Amino acid sequence: MRQLGIPTVTDRLIQQALHQVMYPLFDPGFSERSYGFRPGRSAHQAVRQAREYVSEVRRWVVDMDLEKFFDRVNHDILMARVARRVKDKRALRLIRRYLQAGMMEGGLVTQRAEGTPQGGPLSPLLSNILLDDLDKELEKRGHAFCRYADDCNLYVRSKRAGERVMASITRYLHERLKLRVNPEKSAVDRPWNRKFLGYSITSNRKPLLKAAPRSVERLKSKLRVLFRQGRGRNIPAFIRELAPILRGWINYFCLAEVKGIVEELDGWIRRKLRGLYWRQWKRSYTRAKKPDETGIERSTCMVLGHQRAWPLVERRSLAHERSLPQEIL
Repeated sequence: MRQLGIPTVTDRLIQQALHQVMYPLFDPGFSERSYGFRPGRSAHQAVRQAREYVSEVRRWVVDMDLEKFFDRVNHDILMARVARRVKDKRALRLIRRYLQAGMMEGGLVTQRAEGTPQGGPLSPLLSNILLDDLDKELEKRGHAFCRYADDCNLYVRSKRAGERVMASITRYLHERLKLRVNPEKSAVDRPWNRKFLGYSITSNRKPLLKAAPRSVERLKSKLRVLFRQGRGRNIPAFIRELAPILRGWINYFCLAEVKGIVEELDGWIRRKLRGLYWRQWKRSYTRAKKPDETGIERSTCMVLGHQRAWPLVERRSLAHERSLPQEIL
């Protein structure tokens, strides 16, 4: 579980003021391949750039995951990078005090010796300042890479080159920035076997973007909890609560060019909604009558009426399913 350090209102105001002064000093020097926490840049741009690299026959990816990055930032190294542009000693002293602010857990206050507290306006900028050294090193070596916050993917042409890059960059991060790469979550693999910012890439000659299976499963796990809470409730009202979650998920994965995953998810959600209606139609007479009103063949309705749960039938077996109410579909 990732710990958050939420500053007070006064501290948040001061951090925001520092951010507004420091951002114009640092952002123009950041790498063009850094997309996280920067105005005018987004995760969608990083994903599109990753697809471009794969289409350029860079069919191997060095997927690097920094182990507990926000909890392992070395204060001295970070402040040395901040001091390159910020010369006011009072501002530097204030930033260090925010970095060293204690944490309260279980009523006990513990001092912070390393890491940046997540949750404040200044933390994203500080993370980009530290990792800008990594960006410059990768550019110096001529690597094709995309970085969004602490998620960094490098694209190479062979597995051997990827393993060599993984070893050298891991050594650089440990010796220069005192950061560690998580060996369990990092790997040299094909892009279609990994995910980047929730997306995956197909193995076609012209690669396509798709929602990664883990992203779909994470959404399903969240929806399963909501569907259990929706039993016995007014279903149209429940659907109105469900709509913003689905709309947000679809808006983020709007770049997906493989529609089969979305269509399968759509069918799964519709079956769950049918199950809610099925539980509310308690009597077999009601279960046979309600689908009959929507145009399904009567013989099929009689069979459905004696089922304890909504049968997992194929869509084509319901002859007139297009006439079902939108809530049931």
